[in-house]
Amino acid sequence: MTRTNAREIAVHFVFELSFSQESAQCLLEEFLTPEAFARLGAEEPLYAKFPDAKQKAYIVELVTGVYRHSDELNGYIETYAQNWRFSRIDRVAVAIMRCSMYEILYMDDVPTSASINEAVEIAKGYETPEACAFINGILGTFVRERFPETEPAADRAADGAHTEGDGE
Repeated sequence: MTRTNAREIAVHFVFELSFSQESAQCLLEEFLTPEAFARLGAEEPLYAKFPDAKQKAYIVELVTGVYRHSDELNGYIETYAQNWRFSRIDRVAVAIMRCSMYEILYMDDVPTSASINEAVEIAKGYETPEACAFINGILGTFVRERFPETEPAADRAADGAHTEGDGE
């Protein structure tokens, strides 16, 4: 399984949490199992292969981190989605942006540009071109304003962050 696939699975789980009262831990215990992947993989190719230990740890970190920081991440989305109320933004778009923002803020091994590019690529599979542009615009503005010393397309690897395996 690639990091890209693991990221998309994390987005699915974050999306699922937006409809549920259960914790990230409960959701992960239910769905991040070989048995669940076997069931889901019969209908969705993304789940055909269970993640290895490294990718499983990445999914767990991303989903639990987004869950713990959801109010903070929602605040950023609302701040940068000018002229949009948070409640009007599609939940898939919100899940994608939450994951990307969490990676940018808290996962030093994920280059900023990779996070934004992957978010837009994932969005292309679920959203309209306009929604993809909206997601890209919010994430780009978020990075420019929160990290003015970093260009959105610049890798944080220049600061010595470890990036091995991000695009694998």
